[in-house]
Amino acid sequence: MQRLVVAMLVIVGIVHLLPLSGVLGAERLTSLYGLSFEEANIAILMRHRAVLFGLLGLFFIIAAFRPPLQPLAFVAGFVSVASFLALAYSVGGYNAGVARVVVADWVALACLLVGAGAWLAAAH
Repeated sequence: MQRLVVAMLVIVGIVHLLPLSGVLGAERLTSLYGLSFEEANIAILMRHRAVLFGLLGLFFIIAAFRPPLQPLAFVAGFVSVASFLALAYSVGGYNAGVARVVVADWVALACLLVGAGAWLAAAH
């Protein structure tokens, strides 16, 4: 069971690391999300978001190999993924770039559910 927990958290970590490349600039953000980020304020906010996702992704990967951190990682993962999916669903009308993020978050949610289930099974 522990190997399954590790694998699921590593996958969730990778999903959260993917936006980290956005820190490189507006051009990279545009390729990730299919939107223009030429306005300086939006570029700053989105590049900072990329850093935060990088930190969260790194935390998931560290937690995969440090069992005491795994419960917190699952909580953080569920909050991150579920909040994005809820926002995307409630707003709707997103473009193909954001649709890719939605799909990635559904994959992450599935991994979180499998991983948390395996963690709970191993704990009992």
